[in-house]
Amino acid sequence: MRRKNSAIPSFASALLVLPLLGTSVLSCGPTPTVVPDNTAATETPPSAEASGDQNNALLAAWAGPYGGVPAFDQMQLKDLEKAMTLAMNENLAEIDAIADNQEPPTFENTIVAQERSGARLNRVFSFWGIWSSNLSTPEFREIQGRMAPILSEFSSQITQNERLFSRVKAVHDSPELKSLSPAQQRLVQLTYDSFARNGATLNPAAKKRYAAINQRLAELHTKFSNNVLADEEGYVLYLSESQLGGLPASVKAAAAKAATDRDHAGEFAIANTRSSMDPFLTYSNERGLREQVWRSYYSRGGNGDKFDNNAIIAEILRLRHERITLLGYKNYAEWRLENRMAKTPERALELLEAVWPAAIARAHEEVQEMQALADKELAADKTSKKIKIEPWDYRYYADKVRKDKYDLDSNEVKEYLQLDKLREAMFMVAGELFGFSFTPVPEGSVPVFHEDVKVWEVTNKSNGTHIGLWYLDPYARPGKRSGAWATSYRGHATFDGAKTVLSSNNSNFSKAAPGQAVLISWDDATTYFHEFGHALHALSSKVTYPTLNNGVRDYTEFHSQLLERWLLTDKVIQGYLVHYKTGAPMPADLIAKIKKASTFNQGFSTTEYLASAIMDMRYHMTDPTGIDPATFERETLSKLKMPKQIVMRHRSTQFSHIFSGEGYSAGYYGYMWSDVLTADAAESFAEAPGGFYDPQQATKLVQFLFSPRNAVDPADAYRDFRGRDAEIEALMRDRGFSSKSKSKK
Repeated sequence: MRRKNSAIPSFASALLVLPLLGTSVLSCGPTPTVVPDNTAATETPPSAEASGDQNNALLAAWAGPYGGVPAFDQMQLKDLEKAMTLAMNENLAEIDAIADNQEPPTFENTIVAQERSGARLNRVFSFWGIWSSNLSTPEFREIQGRMAPILSEFSSQITQNERLFSRVKAVHDSPELKSLSPAQQRLVQLTYDSFARNGATLNPAAKKRYAAINQRLAELHTKFSNNVLADEEGYVLYLSESQLGGLPASVKAAAAKAATDRDHAGEFAIANTRSSMDPFLTYSNERGLREQVWRSYYSRGGNGDKFDNNAIIAEILRLRHERITLLGYKNYAEWRLENRMAKTPERALELLEAVWPAAIARAHEEVQEMQALADKELAADKTSKKIKIEPWDYRYYADKVRKDKYDLDSNEVKEYLQLDKLREAMFMVAGELFGFSFTPVPEGSVPVFHEDVKVWEVTNKSNGTHIGLWYLDPYARPGKRSGAWATSYRGHATFDGAKTVLSSNNSNFSKAAPGQAVLISWDDATTYFHEFGHALHALSSKVTYPTLNNGVRDYTEFHSQLLERWLLTDKVIQGYLVHYKTGAPMPADLIAKIKKASTFNQGFSTTEYLASAIMDMRYHMTDPTGIDPATFERETLSKLKMPKQIVMRHRSTQFSHIFSGEGYSAGYYGYMWSDVLTADAAESFAEAPGGFYDPQQATKLVQFLFSPRNAVDPADAYRDFRGRDAEIEALMRDRGFSSKSKSKK
């Protein structure tokens, strides 16, 4: 949604156990959480490898080409618990060796030693992430539930290791710190904070309670995530052909295949996922079915049954609040934002609330336009019944208004958005801006975990140097969580020999019938580019130490949001957006319509997002004693004067960003914070002599924004690129909103 916590050393992995019990790294879909990648450490020495189970592929060092690759073709679920246990024990032994070192604490024997630890555990977590996100089964979810408290206890053993923390603190406070490079100093600070902000300074009784809270939260995060997945898998609407009125051929074909895959050949399946729901609500002229699909989707996790998440949310909020009070903070959001770009929840809310009035004003205008069109249709067709625009009508009538106002048919646009061509367009952009070249690996040379997954080698376009691999898992299937996300199985590092990147993008597009093109919407094409931006961020890394690959949450989405802007550039449109049947390029008049309508429906998209972001912040700034999530959500939206025709993008009971882990908790505002940077940076390209492909701007983009990752403070990095702070006016202009005040972020 990153995206970014990739390449996390084992001690940091432990600190992030709660989020990683969810699924993956960065996401545009419902469930972004953190799984460490496997360059967090160097390979464990052969003697240590030999101490493990030689028949357990999850523990084995990665062999083969490209610096070694995961043996995804050999992964077996029966090996997971044993592999986790062995790898955790090995990691704890490594940590004890660092903590018990009799030599005085130094950067090398304490900080770097931790960077070097946990190789096998990180490898196991890559497989865990696949089962959690891409190949989930009831059997895995049972293991996940059993392992949650064990992993939490493992985390606490590291964060509460007093001997280890005393050494980290000694390095942090030592004169040696000033002699280190800026990146090394930042690594020391990040390492120190990862302990101090997670209970290392507490007294024994408080540490015990802190650990118990984390253990329970791990269980609750896992349960929340699995409940949402259960409702996605459990609610499928099967239709007959007579019920498909208004649906384009591509949507019908995808629904037919989805039904066949579920042993309902001859019917049409509308799954309870965004990629299935969204086109149905956009095109179906069966209003009653639209309502049914809408209610199923937006009720996930809140149906009052055994998968209901309301009580889980309340307990999560209470425990998070209790935990941060042990650390001396007044609320969870204050603790969470202390080391983010926003610094305080008040600053984050200031941004969200500055945009909110313009967003809902535009939403009301959009509803008026839709209502007028619906009334006009009623006048023309006396057999129709008068309707009042409801949430399940918004996408349907928005598409009609788009056609009426801009003569822009989203289904016509879709005919030029072929998934494979868009991938080639992304490769072109990567070549122009980053100097990357993407080449498919020889068939069978790199193991994959599903036949849909394809792999490309990434090299330097000018000299052929190997940079890494890019894995793509594009299609929806049962057991795969909804949405789109990016993750890395291995990140860049050089401190113990160069490690190349293994990056992955994952989507949920509906697979077409054999021989047919996969056509996607403009919004989905934008998301495709977005997630590829996360991959490019990982592939561009030039950091020395693995921890410096980790992202700052309200900054890490900036890079991916910025890459979305290249979808609408002339080189992409003219070279890759061709008709799926004729191969003809997109007509100039259609291109003009798309650009003219670029801010269309911003009321809807901005309002649904902001409602979720504000809700997240309010949840985590409020004393949760006695909280009822359903009541809190309803009352908060009422105070905001939320348009009744729009719902939160992620209602509380399915808000996996913030309740299936802690990756985005009190952090969903980060998309908007990043979008201020995005709009401001995009203007710098638009103003450059070469536009979005200006060589000088591209060099600055990679040098200052992508390559440093977290080795440089994000605010400093942006100033290096732009020469100043970003300004909110750029965002307001970008969305077609009016702006009355000047401010910087």
